[in-house]
Amino acid sequence: MQDALEAIRRRLSEGSLLEQRVDAAFRHMQGVGFDGMIYDYTPMVSALGSDVPIPSVFEQRNLGEDMRQHWSEDEYIRLDPVQRVAMRSSAPFCWSYDSDIDSVIRPMLTPDIEPVMSYLREREVFSGVTVPIHLPNGDFATVTGVSLGRQQNWSGGTSRAIADLSLIAHLFNQSAVELLGYSGEDGAREVRLTPRERECLTYASLGNSAKETARIIERSVPTVVMHLNAAMRKLGARNRTHAVTLATRRRLI
Repeated sequence: MQDALEAIRRRLSEGSLLEQRVDAAFRHMQGVGFDGMIYDYTPMVSALGSDVPIPSVFEQRNLGEDMRQHWSEDEYIRLDPVQRVAMRSSAPFCWSYDSDIDSVIRPMLTPDIEPVMSYLREREVFSGVTVPIHLPNGDFATVTGVSLGRQQNWSGGTSRAIADLSLIAHLFNQSAVELLGYSGEDGAREVRLTPRERECLTYASLGNSAKETARIIERSVPTVVMHLNAAMRKLGARNRTHAVTLATRRRLI
């Protein structure tokens, strides 16, 4: 059993990019019967039960390339009943957008979440299983396995698939946060960012490109890139997403 766990852990930790590790996790999830995957990660969620935060990282597989824009930039995630349940839960749970099925999100299927439901209906997303992950320092993540079409009702009880997903989710998240900089400790060295570096990182955290940020702050694109690169070096970040995550965790933005 231990050898099997280590083998899964190694496969989920292969690759130096988050996207590669998400791909590896998705392959494992397909192996236990899921058609799609969602992963989101938010550093330093202020309080359990508060408004659903906009994640620093949002990755999906097989659910539409524009999902990240809608859930993160258009803030559909704040309407998403699955995320609202996950914020106050620590155990995996099944959900269904079929109002005839008595799942945990059924009372939340109200007209105000129509943008979410419309997007998911178009892609035949009706049910799935979500694993909430609350880390010791306040960071929050969810890993969701999605079933496409109405043929699968996870709430009907597929305990083995749910257990397998939970294992994959936690092992994958361990590998993901290695790239995102989570250590579980508060002893990180002090970092001082200039006001302009913080400004550029803040706009990056909202999904703006360097070109868009340059237009907003009325500076050249090379100047914005210079500030972002300087912030990355100070934070010891591997890329801009990593820099935003580290800066948010340390309350620098």
